[in-house]
Amino acid sequence: MRLYTTRSTWQSVPLLPESSLSTFRSHAFEPEKPYLFPAGTFLNFPAIERWFQSTVHNPQALTLNEKHLAPYGDTLVPLEYTSLSGSANEDALTTTFHRGPAPLALFISWVSLATSSSDPNRKASNSGLYLAQAPLATLPAPLYVDLPVPEFVARAGRGDVYDSSLWLGVSPTYTPLHRDPNPNLFVQLAGRKVVRLLIPEAGDTLFKEMKQSLGGSKGGSKAFRGEEMMMGEEREVLEHVIWGEGDMETEGRRLEAELKAGDGIFIPQGWWHSIKGIGEGVTGSVNWWFR
Repeated sequence: MRLYTTRSTWQSVPLLPESSLSTFRSHAFEPEKPYLFPAGTFLNFPAIERWFQSTVHNPQALTLNEKHLAPYGDTLVPLEYTSLSGSANEDALTTTFHRGPAPLALFISWVSLATSSSDPNRKASNSGLYLAQAPLATLPAPLYVDLPVPEFVARAGRGDVYDSSLWLGVSPTYTPLHRDPNPNLFVQLAGRKVVRLLIPEAGDTLFKEMKQSLGGSKGGSKAFRGEEMMMGEEREVLEHVIWGEGDMETEGRRLEAELKAGDGIFIPQGWWHSIKGIGEGVTGSVNWWFR
């Protein structure tokens, strides 16, 4: 079976000419095409200024603002724990993945430790926590208001918000290849992330062939952040294809965008995408699925 055979490059996600609602609606939302917003479109989010601060050892890297967040430490948030284990002589490391609710205070403490040293050995830790896919509606009110619903979400279509999520971690972070059932507005709050996208048809074919190559069904489960996507062979294959040498045969364009604080990207319904946090320090994002 041919699965990943030819190489192609990633092209830049197109940039909206300006950030008005009418331009977003006509260029991106109605034709269902991915677009980047002009740089800094969302810099007015209060969370960008209130939730993060520079680390002591590197002014360019961020950590969490404990003074602002600590009063809400008893709030339960969804945390993912990922650990890589194995000896240097092994060809591949084994990934362990767990998900469950935990107090926000635990995550704040871990981030403080993970970002408090400039020691490269400490940064190379093979384990970490990721506050992933936390519904905004479950946040305490003072934190919820720091993440206002953008006009593009509220007014571009029917104004129906199906869900929203907060993402906080220390780079590198990883979201595997998947697709969303609704349009997605994704905004970067802190640090940097790279988003890679495939057109629906190319992603469907890739996912089906990946499942078949691993002995699964033709359809397979597409559950977002399911354990099979976060550990084991499926993670290894998907991560290699999207983030490795690019040895993937696919039709249509492969798009890529790098986001920094205040930047946003529109991901249409059905477009496959994978996201990685890069650089140093804390990376934070928020998104809304809407119609």
